Amino acid sequence: MAMRAILLLVLWCGTARAELATLRPFAVVDDSVVRLGDLFEGAGPRATAALGPAPAPGARQVVEAAQLLGIARAHGIVWRPMSANERVVIERPGRAVSAAEVVALLRTALRHGGLEEESDLELAGFTPPMVPQAAFAQLAVEGAALDLTAGRFGATLVVGAEGMPTHRLRVAGRVVATVPMLVAARRMAVGEVVGANDVRMVRVPASRLRPGAAQRAEQVVGQAMRRPAGAEQPLLLADVSAPLAVERGAVVTMIYEVPGMQLTAQGRAMEGAARGAAVAVMNLASRTVVEAVVVAPGRVRVGGGR
Repeated sequence: MAMRAILLLVLWCGTARAELATLRPFAVVDDSVVRLGDLFEGAGPRATAALGPAPAPGARQVVEAAQLLGIARAHGIVWRPMSANERVVIERPGRAVSAAEVVALLRTALRHGGLEEESDLELAGFTPPMVPQAAFAQLAVEGAALDLTAGRFGATLVVGAEGMPTHRLRVAGRVVATVPMLVAARRMAVGEVVGANDVRMVRVPASRLRPGAAQRAEQVVGQAMRRPAGAEQPLLLADVSAPLAVERGAVVTMIYEVPGMQLTAQGRAMEGAARGAAVAVMNLASRTVVEAVVVAPGRVRVGGGR
C-alpha cells in the first residue's frame, strides 16, 4: 500500500508539473482571434483554443489578472496570479491605408462628376483605416458626390480585408486647383548649364506657387545657374541667367570694325558676360579699357554694333 501511494504521488506531481503554465505578459496576434496559447506559455494541447476576437488591426487590448484567472480555470490551466497587477497586453499589427490610395480611388469616382484631371483632392480630418499587416486591402468608394461650385466633395470609403469585418467610413474634403512648377531633378552648382534631364515638372496648389517660379522647361533649359539648387527645390527665374560666353579675367579677341576693314587685338575681360551682353575689356597692348559686346565665346566686338 505504501509503495502504491508513493507511485500515485509521483504520477500526480508529474501531471501537475505538466499542467503548470506561465503568463505571457505581452502577446502579438496575427490572427482574427485570441487563443489560449497567446496568453499562457505551456498551455499544452489546449493552446489553440479560441477565446474571443482579437483587437482591431493596429490596436491593443489588456487582459487583467481576474479575467486571466477565470480563463485559466475554465480551460483547466494550472496558474494563479502572483499579484493583482498581472496582466497580458495583446497587440495586433496593422497597416494603415494611405491617403494616397484613397485619393486615387476618389479621383476615379469623381471624374464622372466633372473633376478636372489637373485638380487635386485634399482630405479633411482623414484618419487612415487599419488593415491586417499581411492582408490585401480591398477598397471601394460609394456615393461619391462633387460640388464644383463650392469646391467640395464627399463619399463613403469601404474597407475590407481578410481577417477583419468590412467597415465603412465617411470621407470628405475640398477640390484644389493646381498649377505646374519646375523643380531641380538633382543638385546643381553655380555656373552649371541646365539640361532637359536636370529639371522635372510637378503640380502644386496655386496658392503654393512661389512668385517668380519657373513653370515651363524652356524657361530654364540652356540657362546657367546663378545660385546653387538642391534636388526637388523649386527653380526661380531669378536663379538662372544666360550662360557666360566670356569669363571674368579671360583673354578675348577684340574685333574692331572700321570702314573697309576689320582689325583684331587681344584683350582681357573685366567681368563675365553672356552672349549679346556689354562687357568692359582692357586692350592688352594699349592698356585702355573699352566697352564691347560679346558676339561669341571668347570674342567681343568694339564699336559698330553687334
